[in-house]
Amino acid sequence: MAVAMKKVESKDLITPHWHEKAKEIQKYGSVVKDLPNALESDVREAMCAKLNQLLADSITLRDMYKKHHWQVAGPTFYQLHLLFDKHFEEQVEIVDVIAERIQLLGGVTIAMGADVAEVSQIQRPPRGREEVPVQISRLLDAHRVIIEECRKLAEAADKAGDDGTNDLAVSDVLRPNELQSWFLSQHLVEMPLTFAE
Repeated sequence: MAVAMKKVESKDLITPHWHEKAKEIQKYGSVVKDLPNALESDVREAMCAKLNQLLADSITLRDMYKKHHWQVAGPTFYQLHLLFDKHFEEQVEIVDVIAERIQLLGGVTIAMGADVAEVSQIQRPPRGREEVPVQISRLLDAHRVIIEECRKLAEAADKAGDDGTNDLAVSDVLRPNELQSWFLSQHLVEMPLTFAE
């Protein structure tokens, strides 16, 4: 079947066509029906739903790190400013890995801030600045949510035979979040700064 080609005037070739509108090509929550990865569509759909939850929460945590990086204050400002930014960059990579797994499974990733805010299980911080112990506590609570999700996702993926998602949940998301939690939690240990007991 021949596709009808629209005749384009030469002057239109350099004009951007930026007011394009069309229907979605794939609905959120659906998966491509047949992929060569040997996983049934119902398994991929279930995994994508769980991965999108993990993605929404990871995006929220990533953005909390940047918020706290900008707003941290006090005697530990320099150390935490750098630590929060380091963890932010690591979360950027985690978010990308989760999103790419969803796409690989034939799903559609959650992406926009408003959609993420509706879905995330992590409590939203206030817009204003908070004290350092509160910032760290919020981040630790967020890590706890993600760590629990990773364990549930890894178990579900294992039962479903989705080794790739199982590996991602444990290696790419769980372990880095556990490590970041440890680094953060050590800032809440009461320790004298200038004398030993």
